[in-house]
Amino acid sequence: MIALNASPAACLFDLDGLLLDTEPLHGRGWAEAAARFGAQLSQKQLLDLRGRRRHDCAEQVDAWLPQAVGKEALLAVQQPIVRALLPKAQAMPHAETLVEHCAACGVPMALVTSSSREAVAFKAAPHPWLERIHQRIYGDDPDLKAGKPDPAPFLLAAARLGVSAQDCWAMEDSQAGTASALAAGCRVWVVGGTLSDNEVSRNPSHVSDLGHVLACLISRDG
Repeated sequence: MIALNASPAACLFDLDGLLLDTEPLHGRGWAEAAARFGAQLSQKQLLDLRGRRRHDCAEQVDAWLPQAVGKEALLAVQQPIVRALLPKAQAMPHAETLVEHCAACGVPMALVTSSSREAVAFKAAPHPWLERIHQRIYGDDPDLKAGKPDPAPFLLAAARLGVSAQDCWAMEDSQAGTASALAAGCRVWVVGGTLSDNEVSRNPSHVSDLGHVLACLISRDG
């Protein structure tokens, strides 16, 4: 488990499913798009898509179809569904308080998301507290060599903040994001999600919600 006396050099936050409750909405979009082309996606398949970049997801869903139709055809169906739903997405429990606490205490922060810059702007618009996180790594960042589960997103975030990834706390909910943060060497909090056997063996901290992370920070700051 993560030591309570460990002082994070920075906090690195995923967005979808970690700070905003958007994952069910994205999943609904992919399920409806796949159904349009004759595939019924299982819950496991939908979970496998979490944390990944849009075009990576489209490529995977296309491979699951009875007959491939191409990424663009899938996205033409999925994106309007998701864009209609996302403005309704609520903040995850304790997310706003945690971000505000980090800002008040001067803890550097970065958003490390597989979503594009344009998609984040759309999702974040109803949540002005997200503006506290100034450094952002988007899925379409021109300096990003690969998306999650590759370690590149978290390594890039740490580099831009001028800290070591090994001294950062990374917060994730998906297996792809968890694998990315672990590979980057971060101290990883898995919030609500499930862990693979390999991830369990590497001993990240698995908690039910962000309130546990907040309590740990408050204890450290106190």
